[in-house]
Amino acid sequence: MTTLFDSHRLGDLTLPNRVVMAPMSRVRAAAGGLATPSMATYYAQRATAGLIVTEGVQPSLIGQSNPGTPGLHTDEQVDAWRPVTAAVRSNGGRIFAQIMHGGRVSHPDTTGTRPVGPSAVAAVGEVFTAAGPRPAPVPRALDTSEVPGHARSYAEAARRAVDAGFDGVELHGANGYLISQFLSSNANLRTDRYGGSVAGRIRFAVEVAAATVDAIGGTRTGIRLSPGGTFWGVAETEVPELYAALLAELARLDLAYVHLEATADEPVLLGLRRAWPGTLIVNPTLPMGPKQTGRTDADHWLGLGADLISFGRAYIANPDLVERLRLGLPIAPLDEVTLYQGGDAGYLTYTAYQHTG
Repeated sequence: MTTLFDSHRLGDLTLPNRVVMAPMSRVRAAAGGLATPSMATYYAQRATAGLIVTEGVQPSLIGQSNPGTPGLHTDEQVDAWRPVTAAVRSNGGRIFAQIMHGGRVSHPDTTGTRPVGPSAVAAVGEVFTAAGPRPAPVPRALDTSEVPGHARSYAEAARRAVDAGFDGVELHGANGYLISQFLSSNANLRTDRYGGSVAGRIRFAVEVAAATVDAIGGTRTGIRLSPGGTFWGVAETEVPELYAALLAELARLDLAYVHLEATADEPVLLGLRRAWPGTLIVNPTLPMGPKQTGRTDADHWLGLGADLISFGRAYIANPDLVERLRLGLPIAPLDEVTLYQGGDAGYLTYTAYQHTG
């Protein structure tokens, strides 16, 4: 039986174990969307993961969702990421950058411009700004002619990611951000080729993936999806059909992996496992929920056919998570207060397990 500690071939990489550090926003970037020395330390501390996926990285200024997040759309940002990837590699790790366009989940106070989306429908809830939470604004609906340019922005960021030393990229197609908005049946009210039918709603995601594969190759490209997820007020109809159709198109591109969040019932996810011929990463617990993924959850999904298991919250407080899982050591809880407050407290201050006696 496959265990968390077996190796796995992922594209051109050999992962020493099947533990993936899930992407998690920590809003610690410097002005200008620059990665920092603290970020290099943070990721290097967790390099025993089979694979690290970074926090969401915006592919353009208009794609920035929150203040304090890093980018990959300027030469300065590429330069700032190089010490991060070098630090992870020097510790024996492998790291993908998650490319995340926020779409309507943004604010003019953050980007200086009105957010864009598939349709002029606001996200549900308040978005983060430097001045505090603000109601999500109504985005400007993208013209049909503009949509391919936003798809290409992911590919351009992917080129920059490889230039910065990343092993590959994960396209953020989940959690109510731009790709997810196009998949949605209430955020996407379009009547052109990017809306309406299942084929229309998956078109943007497929174009993003195809452009990225063309830029850096399929073996360096993954995508994260949240089937049936309701983040930021998105809703999806025909979920099994929608994602089966999407995976059929993505399978033609020979992506490195699909990363599924447990946002749908287990039977739906198992159907998508059967539909996807390549490597599947499963995140067994709901993102941003109170539960931390543990060994039991991981073993359950490995038994159901997942190839790799991603751990989110457990990785924040446990830089040596692989060792703790291997030896059955306690998994430390995280400090909710320091998740997004900035600085090194609750970021670099978590330590490896201290053996006593």
